[in-house]
Amino acid sequence: MNRTQERVNKITKVAQKRTTGVVVLEDIVDPHNAAAVFRSCDAFGIQNVYLVFDKQDSFDPKKIGRLSSSSANKWLDFHIFNNIIDCYHELHNQGFVTIATVLNKNSSSVYDIDFTKNKNIALVFGNEHGGLSSDAIKGADQTMYIPMNGMVQSLNISVTAGICLFEMSRQRNKSNDLFYLSEANQEILKNSLLER
Repeated sequence: MNRTQERVNKITKVAQKRTTGVVVLEDIVDPHNAAAVFRSCDAFGIQNVYLVFDKQDSFDPKKIGRLSSSSANKWLDFHIFNNIIDCYHELHNQGFVTIATVLNKNSSSVYDIDFTKNKNIALVFGNEHGGLSSDAIKGADQTMYIPMNGMVQSLNISVTAGICLFEMSRQRNKSNDLFYLSEANQEILKNSLLER
């Protein structure tokens, strides 16, 4: 088998494993943290990443973190917003349920969330220092947190995203329902990836 055919086969398999999930990052300070999240998105089959730049300077997700993302950003699709309200509006119009990471008494443990209940889920992660904005918290359909047993009650955003994506993927892999893209959308994605 030649290298061209190997590449086509690899991309076909990747497109078949892409899911209907979305990751939202609001006002990330360090682009390298975002790049590490991109790597987890690729690993767990997330194709679309929504970036919100309201209070922080924007950056081009395609041009950052080659080492920290292992070039995962080349294979993902990015959508940029100036505020979380517009981002949520687009997600809700597409039928997505938004689940935001918030450490408060009203949040559910990530392990108690049923990620198989809705096909279209957007996981929302906030700024490394201040977390999510009040608009992001109020506008979310649900909030969750990661239970911890130590003195420290927060994790790096890339670790947080990795844990949440793993739990969503674990639940969905055990379910009899399929959360992959439709065959038509897999074909569209495959052709797009082949051009990258």
